[in-house]
Amino acid sequence: TVTAGNLPTIDLLLGGSPCQGFSTSGNMLGFNDARSKLFFEYVRILQECKPKYFLLENVAMKKQDQDIVSNTLGVQPIMINSNLVSAQNRKRLYWTNIPVDDLPEDRGIMLASILESNPNPKYNLSPSAVSKILNSPWAKPFYTTASPKAGTLIAGYMKIPADASYIDDGNVKRKFTPTEAERLQTIPDGYTACVSDTRRYHGLGNGWTVDVIVHIFNKIGFQTSTNVTK
Repeated sequence: TVTAGNLPTIDLLLGGSPCQGFSTSGNMLGFNDARSKLFFEYVRILQECKPKYFLLENVAMKKQDQDIVSNTLGVQPIMINSNLVSAQNRKRLYWTNIPVDDLPEDRGIMLASILESNPNPKYNLSPSAVSKILNSPWAKPFYTTASPKAGTLIAGYMKIPADASYIDDGNVKRKFTPTEAERLQTIPDGYTACVSDTRRYHGLGNGWTVDVIVHIFNKIGFQTSTNVTK
């Protein structure tokens, strides 16, 4: 129901349809997944509003689906792994007409540097949860304080899926805390604390690594010399 007539003049259209239909962690239904079809609503608004710049993000996907997005938007994506600016491996595709011709500088941020020193015990995994994870064919190894990077933060983290990222700090096996999840996404500590833990993980897992977006936006030709910051 949103149309250009409902909106003011737009300089930048920023978005991304839900990734679950494209993700290798899901059924990979592509555009046969109703959520993926929201991409075409983004395209409709783009065509109606004709902003100066656009940016669309999504996961690495089947080439046939990637080609549909690229051909529709008229640009090829740039692949950026969030591990350049954070302690999280998170490969994402960014389609944009902003002139991005390089990757962010590797800041060398290691997993140990973003872990809380005294995490709340409520984030510890129960023996039954650990058993469920370890016995699943989709299980990933537990990350340790010596691991260089964490795996990709996912939206359904509170459900204890076997293929999610968990930490073994030598004492207990546990979830990443919401604060640690914020740090993995380069978001300030406590930024999402206004909602429940479930919604914090959901929003952070569905969200973007902010410093990747900062890198892209800094390619826009601003009138001033001030760069984008958080």
